[in-house]
Amino acid sequence: MPDNKKSSYYSLFRYSIMLALSVLIIIGVIMVSICSAIYKKEKLQSLRETGELFVACLKDDYDNSGHRFTNSATKLRNRFKDEYFIEIYVYNAEGIDALKDNPSVNADDKLTPNQMKQLDKGDFLDIDVFPNSSSEPALLYATQFTLKEKDPYSTSVNSFIPVKAYTRLYAHTNDITSFTLRLTLLYILFSFLGLAALTVMQYRRIRTDMNYEGELLRICEQYSKSNFSEKLSTEMPGNLKDIATYINVVASNVESSDDTSKTFIANVSHELRTPMTTIGGFVDGILDGTIKKSQQNEYLVLVSKEIKRLRILISSMLNMTRFESGTLSPNFRETNLTDLVIQTVLMFEKKIEAKELEVEGLDSDKLIATVDADLMQQVIYNLVENAVKFINKGGTLSFRFEQEDLTRIIAIRNTGEGLQSNEIQQVFDRFYKTDSSRGKDTTGLGLGLSISRKIVHLHNGHIVVKSVYGEYTEFQIRIPDDPRLNIMV
Repeated sequence: MPDNKKSSYYSLFRYSIMLALSVLIIIGVIMVSICSAIYKKEKLQSLRETGELFVACLKDDYDNSGHRFTNSATKLRNRFKDEYFIEIYVYNAEGIDALKDNPSVNADDKLTPNQMKQLDKGDFLDIDVFPNSSSEPALLYATQFTLKEKDPYSTSVNSFIPVKAYTRLYAHTNDITSFTLRLTLLYILFSFLGLAALTVMQYRRIRTDMNYEGELLRICEQYSKSNFSEKLSTEMPGNLKDIATYINVVASNVESSDDTSKTFIANVSHELRTPMTTIGGFVDGILDGTIKKSQQNEYLVLVSKEIKRLRILISSMLNMTRFESGTLSPNFRETNLTDLVIQTVLMFEKKIEAKELEVEGLDSDKLIATVDADLMQQVIYNLVENAVKFINKGGTLSFRFEQEDLTRIIAIRNTGEGLQSNEIQQVFDRFYKTDSSRGKDTTGLGLGLSISRKIVHLHNGHIVVKSVYGEYTEFQIRIPDDPRLNIMV
């Protein structure tokens, strides 16, 4: 079984979960911070309202007590303290405790000139620490207010002078801390549940892909060992289906190529052995005297033909390699195509006589074109060999030479069985043989027409096939007068 932890999908899964976790943490920090800030603001606003209410009540008590602080002011402070759970400090204009019996105020606890100056400018509403502690945080509302005190230098009953006073109200931050903690725990709980659900769903989603990747790895490993017995399933969504389809096609092509290569090697061996055996037999017969001197020239002609056949066969294989590598460069020169066809047909003289064929069209006028003569002869040889091989006994092998403006046309037609429409589409494919030709041509490599088309393409031309099943097959070579001018036909 493949190790899913090595899968690219598993790495993507871990990355996505880590990304989701990071996003949740960032969102959590932002959300908790905002909610805590809002809750803190509400608490401070509530403390301000309490402080304003206390100052209003304190002013009324001060006025009702004859414009001075009495025990009723202390009771008022204690009542606010017990009801709102806050600490309240009141100071006179000198910053000293204004409630003499205030036990919560330390003798050293008084407002500094700087603090009074700041409160004269405006209220203070924020986080601070309790007076008797340097570390315990508290909500603080501090303000300066004005009392009306009787003017000692005036005899009027309604003569008053304004006197500054200050107050500080402290509230514990426990509620804010508790709110923040509860909110954090609640967010963690829901985030954990959400992340767990996402993890399960995501893992279920990619588990199939991970298993498929493992199967892909296993089958590709078999392919690397030339074992093409299994094919990848294409029952997958998206690109995986296309990838599997393409890999299966490549595997089928490699498998087919492997089979055809084995057949190719066997056929090449046979095709090379035949002319070499013939040549060897004739030469040995001449050397040991089996063939009489009067017959030696006749057999040497046969040896020469077999050598030419062998040369064309080897050239075909070498040219196919050069075609595949793109290193073949034609040697163009002006050539009489009619003479080239006649020379090639003479190489099949015995086979033509054996089949009692009628040859037509070789008495045509000269057809001149700039070509690579050796390559073009190979094309003609392949087409004539193909025609002679599949023509019916006593049939007609005809040639036609035409000139259309800058285009030169060589047509080779043979009577006989012909090709079916589906075979015409594949006849130029490498290693392809028609069903009917397999029994008649047991040694052919299936390379001749493929090589011929490549050579004609090098001449900026093209080769076409026409056939009527049961009547004839005709191949036409169409090339420009001078391929070096890059004229396409």
